[in-house]
Amino acid sequence: MKIKTLLAILMAMVVVSGCTAQNSNNTTKQNNNMKSKALVVFFSHAGENYSVGNIEVGNTKIVADYISEMTGADQFEIVCEKDYDMPYMKLIEVAKQEANNDEYPAYKGSVGDLSQYDTIFIGGPIWWGTYPRVMFTFFRDNDLSGKTIVPFVTHEGSGLASTVSDLKGAYPKATVVQGFAIAGHDVRSGRNRVEKWLKEMGY
Repeated sequence: MKIKTLLAILMAMVVVSGCTAQNSNNTTKQNNNMKSKALVVFFSHAGENYSVGNIEVGNTKIVADYISEMTGADQFEIVCEKDYDMPYMKLIEVAKQEANNDEYPAYKGSVGDLSQYDTIFIGGPIWWGTYPRVMFTFFRDNDLSGKTIVPFVTHEGSGLASTVSDLKGAYPKATVVQGFAIAGHDVRSGRNRVEKWLKEMGY
């Protein structure tokens, strides 16, 4: 009788151990599935902005942070070597000049290995009808062929402007989806709008 009881206890321990190992494996698989394969690439301008005045954190950075918080995506901020800390009206003239001259301003650092990402969110303010020119430097320097590109912008009346078509021109071998536009003055109260957009896209 004691032998039978002992055998029963041992069998129970094996079953429990097996269940624990299976649960552990399932948890690992879930964690692996939750690992981010998305990257948010963005340029943002603090200082004097139209409609919102002088701000310490740029409108686009706030949206980029929303996206990362909600999706777990990594970030790379494009920081221009040129100083754009100037009055808004002067900034407009600089942006116009850069666009007309087809300039490629340099930016700091490197985005690193992009092969680990399937989806790239690309965000910036609208400067003279599209993304700031420093972002086109990034487009020139980094191949996103085969990836899904998701544009997002902050603006004060331009919507997405020509950003979608410009991205398609820069990356003809990528899938560029319809993006998201939000007015700069709505950004700080616009978290729910970003969340709704991401949910509609399946995030």
